Amino acid sequence: PWLSEQLDYVMRNSGKGIRPALTLLSGRFYNYNLKYLLPMATAVETMHTATLIHDDAIDKAEARRGKPTIYKLWGEETSVLLGDYLFARAGEFVSDTHNPQVIKLFSQTLATITSGELSQLLGAFKLDQTRQQYFQRISGKTASLFCLATVSGAILSEAPEKAVKILEEYGYNLGIAFQIVDDILDFTGSREKLGKPAGTDLAQGTLTLPAMLLLERYPEDNPVKKVFENKDKQKNIERAIELVRNSSIAQECYGIATEYRAKACQNLNLLPENASRQALTG
Repeated sequence: PWLSEQLDYVMRNSGKGIRPALTLLSGRFYNYNLKYLLPMATAVETMHTATLIHDDAIDKAEARRGKPTIYKLWGEETSVLLGDYLFARAGEFVSDTHNPQVIKLFSQTLATITSGELSQLLGAFKLDQTRQQYFQRISGKTASLFCLATVSGAILSEAPEKAVKILEEYGYNLGIAFQIVDDILDFTGSREKLGKPAGTDLAQGTLTLPAMLLLERYPEDNPVKKVFENKDKQKNIERAIELVRNSSIAQECYGIATEYRAKACQNLNLLPENASRQALTG
């Protein structure tokens, strides 16, 4: 009985469904077969949900999308077990595609996401991180799932290899852009919009792109450095947020995200012209 209660809560508070939509859109260029695309789209979203539940347990997060997390309501043990259950169900859904290539890609993606999350966990509160390390981390924890969404849709629609590659590049670059924007919003968004306090990443010791630019821009008396050294933590989080909001840092980060968005779309014109292509471009 407890499981149905938690699952019902998760379903009622799910997100926008961007990733499963990408699977369905990527599968519309060639042989559009919902018999295989629907279970794959479900697997992608179920995997995403499981990662969020585990993330919240690791971060001890109390709110997501303005609602209490599974961790807050039922505790760490339930969060871990529910996440595990959803990973298992995601594997069951992906097996319904009967496609060994997609099943292998699913498993590889789960390993990549875990590596990305582990990299973030082990890098917490460390200032000596490069932009290259940042992009490697978000490639693992975010872009890899976008790639799974688009590539699986292409493979299951029997797309030619060139089209699969184009959709892989699309998923990767869109995922990077998506994460950069998410990292910017952690500084510029309101509590109402974010569903959690601004500066949460900083408080958890995650060095994001805006925080890196903040370190570069203000080498002396830097609030990020002080947060990571646990000096007047809340005061310096607020100061870091204020500096990002009152400087060009957010716009610079948006500029980088826009470049990745453009890279995502640069070869879509080589795919068959249809409503899906317009949706992916738009």
